[in-house]
Amino acid sequence: MRTLKYAILGLLNRKPMTGYDIAKEFSFQLANFWTARHSQIYPELKKLVDEKLLVFNIEITGEVLEKKVYTITEKGRKDFLKWLQKDEPMEPTPKNVFRLRLYFSNNLDMDTRIQLLEHQLVQHEERLTFLLTQRDPYTSVPPVDDDYFGDFLVLNGAIMREETHIKWLKDCINYCKKGKEE
Repeated sequence: MRTLKYAILGLLNRKPMTGYDIAKEFSFQLANFWTARHSQIYPELKKLVDEKLLVFNIEITGEVLEKKVYTITEKGRKDFLKWLQKDEPMEPTPKNVFRLRLYFSNNLDMDTRIQLLEHQLVQHEERLTFLLTQRDPYTSVPPVDDDYFGDFLVLNGAIMREETHIKWLKDCINYCKKGKEE
């Protein structure tokens, strides 16, 4: 299944966008749960146009700069809504290099283990701080039929994920420090 296809259709179901605008969404709003690079986005846009799921208009900005603004077609909207209603089985646990290293960390001295855990902790605390700033505009829960309702739900999930990850890292650090004292 081409999941990127449906991510792009979903974004364009909200509003017409350029390829650049779509790439920005993958770097910002969707980054908490999905990634895509320019090198993936632009070929997918071409496929979607060829499949008649998208159309584009060329807009001129300035004197010569052309940009393609993509819009979802009715066929694209139907395909997107059909995909959206599918119930997917739970995916396997994503790969995590840090956890794999931690699994084998008995081969490291305790100070190195603690240092690695503390570095991870700092990174996750920074990510949590960023996510909390993203929640600031939400003074209340958006209406359930608003485009931002789904963003709100996913953002809250990302915040909870980071809070839980931070707690786990702190527990790991405490276990290591206790083991070092024995």
